[in-house]
Amino acid sequence: MPGDRKSDHPIDPMFIERWSPRAFTDEALPDDTLASCLEAARWAPSSMNAQPWRFIYSKRGSASWPQMLGLLLEFNRSWAQHAAALMVVAAKQTVLFNGKELPSPTHAFDAGAAWMQFALQAEKLGWHTHGMVGLDRDKAHLALEIPRTYSIIAAVAIGRMGEKSLLPPALQEREVVSGRVPIEQFAFEGKFRTETNT
Repeated sequence: MPGDRKSDHPIDPMFIERWSPRAFTDEALPDDTLASCLEAARWAPSSMNAQPWRFIYSKRGSASWPQMLGLLLEFNRSWAQHAAALMVVAAKQTVLFNGKELPSPTHAFDAGAAWMQFALQAEKLGWHTHGMVGLDRDKAHLALEIPRTYSIIAAVAIGRMGEKSLLPPALQEREVVSGRVPIEQFAFEGKFRTETNT
């Protein structure tokens, strides 16, 4: 498992092994690998089985790559330009119920489940993903022709993990696996707790 990550309770190793590097090799993403990751996402749970997620992707070197890369904020472009593929995750804000389009309070939650299944499948196949909040959403709506009835959730870089020496010195310092807070800080029995009422 990466670094000194250790779970407090027994879990499958894939949950610890998955992390979000910024250093990628120049290896191209095979079509069948991408298809397997999208297939995993396809089987994610969603409210009323609405499957509101939409994945718009571009592979490095393709005609759509410059436009997709240009949607990222400058910091993310600086390292994500070396990824094998980029993807924007969007989610439909409404759900069809009894013939009517109604607001869907779980659209982002459901898209998050699909993205996580994508990421775990990629990890199983020896690839890594890195989710990013830093992108121009207004520009993405226009450039990717995403209707305003869809929320743009995040962008994702996909690639084969490389040595951190591939990154500029400032980013090399940040290329470390992260830990997690203990369960007691986010799971509570009976009622919500804060640091002041634990």
